[in-house]
Amino acid sequence: MTKLRTAVIGAGKMGKIHAKVYNKIDNAELVAVADADMERAELLAESFDCEATTDPASLIGKVDAVTISAPTIAHHELATLFIKNKVPVLIEKPLASSVEQGREIVELAKANDTIVAVGHSERCNPVVQAMKRLHIEPSFIEANRVSPYPFRSMDIGVVLDVMIHDIDIILSLANSKVKRVDAAGVNVIADEEDVCNARIFFENGCIANITASRLALKTERKVRVFSRQAYLSLDFFRKEGIAIKADKNTDLVKWIREHQEAQDFDFSTVNWPDLLHIEQLQIEDSEPLRVEQEAFLNAIIDTNKRPEVTGAEGLAALECAEMILASIKEHRWK
Repeated sequence: MTKLRTAVIGAGKMGKIHAKVYNKIDNAELVAVADADMERAELLAESFDCEATTDPASLIGKVDAVTISAPTIAHHELATLFIKNKVPVLIEKPLASSVEQGREIVELAKANDTIVAVGHSERCNPVVQAMKRLHIEPSFIEANRVSPYPFRSMDIGVVLDVMIHDIDIILSLANSKVKRVDAAGVNVIADEEDVCNARIFFENGCIANITASRLALKTERKVRVFSRQAYLSLDFFRKEGIAIKADKNTDLVKWIREHQEAQDFDFSTVNWPDLLHIEQLQIEDSEPLRVEQEAFLNAIIDTNKRPEVTGAEGLAALECAEMILASIKEHRWK
């Protein structure tokens, strides 16, 4: 098997995880780690017996694919360097620090016929994968993603750091253009917003309500989906979910109506969960980042395949995030 030579740009928390996963994939060989801090690059590279450098440009000609996990502000410059040299890139979310820069990356990749994938790894969460297999057409989506302060991504606020995961998932579920956004957010301890709530209205009538916070006392990553086909309750953190499907509860609805009309049953004695047909989603035991990296590498090897999240999809999430940030600014108290 021919292995793709890979490199990780940025030896921080996510860079370490990407390097570890690349090292486990059969068709990948981690050949280098780059970071502005040589000591940090060497420390990570030593763990995988590969090259360390402070100069990403020195890797041109030595690598077949790179992951960019540097601070968001550096994404555009680094992506441009590799794409111009036709090296496929997997860019940690968000795609870039602005829509303008994100659009330039996507257009440059198209002009150079080079793959750009975006690291919205939550799309690869096995709970999300199980949900997608149901082919639900949502009318309303509610997402809550809160946690204690992560002590990373200090250059961006909670919208681009945390909420953007759910923005990406919701865009893929709604499958419609964003019509408008209403949002409110505040910065309590950081320079950028720490907490945000956004309501997204789609052209097809779907509505999404998203809350994200980096100030919570515990971690919670939950999504609820309402549709004519089913109600879904999902827990990304615990990797579990349930579905209450319309077609599986037809007999229950009929039974309730019959007894309501006859007035011959005391519904106060009923334990509602015992009556419902509740389906536990079949969640596969998979590692999201590995699924993401394997899809990226397979798209390089086979042109008929695509990354889990393309550059265009990463740009769409960034555009929605910027709409949310603009709404926060508009609604900010004077």
